[in-house]
Amino acid sequence: MTLTTEWGEALDPDAVLPEYPRPQLVRDSHLNLNGRWAYAITDDAREPARYDGEILVPFSPEAPLSGVGRQLLPGQTLWYRRTLRLPDGFHRPGHRVLLHFGAVDQTCSVLLNGVPVGGRTGGYLPVRCDVTDALRDGENVLVVAVRDDSDTSHHARGKQKLRRGGIWYTAQSGIWQTVWAECVPEAHVERITLTPHLAQGCVEVTVHATAAVGDAEIRILAGGVVVAEASAAAGTAVRLPLPEVRLWTPEDPFLYDVTVGYGDDRVRGYVGMRSFGVGPDANGVPRLLLNGEPYFHAGVLDQGYWPDGLYTAPSDAAMVADIAAMKRLGFTMLRKHIKIEPLRWYHHCDRLGILVWQDMVNGGGPYRPLVITAPVLTPLRLPDRGGWRRWFGRADAAGRDEFRAEVRETVEHLRNVVSIAVWVPFNEGWGQFDAAEVAREVAALDPTRTVDHASGWHDQGGGDLRSLHVYFRRFRVSRRRPRRAVAPGGGAARVGAAPGRDRRALVLSEYGGYHLRVDGHTFGPAEFGYKRYRTGAELAGAFTRLHEEQIGPAIAAGLAATVYTQLSDVEDELNGLFSYDRRVLKLPEEVVRQVNGRLRHQRF
Repeated sequence: MTLTTEWGEALDPDAVLPEYPRPQLVRDSHLNLNGRWAYAITDDAREPARYDGEILVPFSPEAPLSGVGRQLLPGQTLWYRRTLRLPDGFHRPGHRVLLHFGAVDQTCSVLLNGVPVGGRTGGYLPVRCDVTDALRDGENVLVVAVRDDSDTSHHARGKQKLRRGGIWYTAQSGIWQTVWAECVPEAHVERITLTPHLAQGCVEVTVHATAAVGDAEIRILAGGVVVAEASAAAGTAVRLPLPEVRLWTPEDPFLYDVTVGYGDDRVRGYVGMRSFGVGPDANGVPRLLLNGEPYFHAGVLDQGYWPDGLYTAPSDAAMVADIAAMKRLGFTMLRKHIKIEPLRWYHHCDRLGILVWQDMVNGGGPYRPLVITAPVLTPLRLPDRGGWRRWFGRADAAGRDEFRAEVRETVEHLRNVVSIAVWVPFNEGWGQFDAAEVAREVAALDPTRTVDHASGWHDQGGGDLRSLHVYFRRFRVSRRRPRRAVAPGGGAARVGAAPGRDRRALVLSEYGGYHLRVDGHTFGPAEFGYKRYRTGAELAGAFTRLHEEQIGPAIAAGLAATVYTQLSDVEDELNGLFSYDRRVLKLPEEVVRQVNGRLRHQRF
């Protein structure tokens, strides 16, 4: 049986994800290219004379909503082809036409009228092509060639596996985020860096541009009223003081609008005034801080998979529904697990008000069972440097370099997201290496957020969080804490301060995973979870006891955040609060709301 969501059932093939895809750098120019394309899969790298059929972009060929239902294998090439005719007046003299792909998994090459115009390796970050010089009047032919090694190479792959099962899911490939074009002036804004400085009551703005054409004119607005403005040369940071700063919080997710004029270019974005860090509460216990005050992160693991779209949500409304449902259930945080979402997902988190912990996407060679599964029930913690790297599938230097480069790109890509509070470079030893050093690199790239350097196990003493995954045993806060060097106070703790006891915040970054099968709403006959229940009443009772007996008391003892597994079922995993198709909430809403309410109001 193929599961569908209500949004997948209502999908209009002529209006697939039509929304503007880049909410932090908005222009009036926008041509959506989602929809019906021709596709083919070949065993070599030669474009076929005839294509196999039609695919609905941006759904992967493995996703039911694509209309294809085929798996791309290593060594094969997935071809896309469509005609492109720009609307009258779209391409203006002295302007450039840019073609954007939100993400293409895993390696792509883009050609327009037979001319190579761009591409990249890496299935989770955007592809940008300047197609101006290859354009011709009238009809153009756009071709995209894709290859995907999936889990047979060191490239980032997340939880995809060609032999899916258990906690590993169907491998998907090809274009999986929106394709669109825009027309920009020759000298235009490439990106804007927006950094709130709460203590100084100002926003630091840097406009990055393709060429110098005078100063950028920057304005910040609150409720449509200009509250700050300044001029600055491209590449120069300028601080704009704000009168009567209004904080961003999950309870009041207020956003300031930002406009930039640069030569003939006009762009719009937004910023939220908030700060993150780690610091002591009134009793000297390390806590996560929001705007300088201890704030409990009541989180849920969010993997961003859909039964009909795989990596691709069937609609913008579907993404909103997931976020809004977790808010309604009383969660204050989503841990985006081993995936980078389209920018609109982060925009909805910003405007609806929910914190985000952002995982980096894992890669590397095959993972050894000893490294991955032994720490579940044993105290085994391995070093991740030098000769130990091969145990983590990271013997290949090129793969390590590629991961570090993608970490840097991810931070820059998502830097302006208001809701991201924590970066998570590694999870459960999947492709982990030099984690403490990588944490330092991330902290240097972005000192405004905290870092969970090794979520789950194989803790190297780095980052800002002591991060535990607990599934098969009772959870309690140990009286013994590893020694750790930190910087005390309101900022994020960093490696390299004076030695002392571990002042990283203690977080339970995965737990629970209780599962319940809901007939008619499952992916297949197999099931995976950490504790099975037969009825919704049994599950609700166990969920309540877990939090009353273990999680609640741990907060008073030092627990600073929790991440319950998980938002929805995913394929064989039946441990979601929702079924995979999002049609059934397995626990009474009021039970979850009450549990989360008690967690958030525990006394620190």
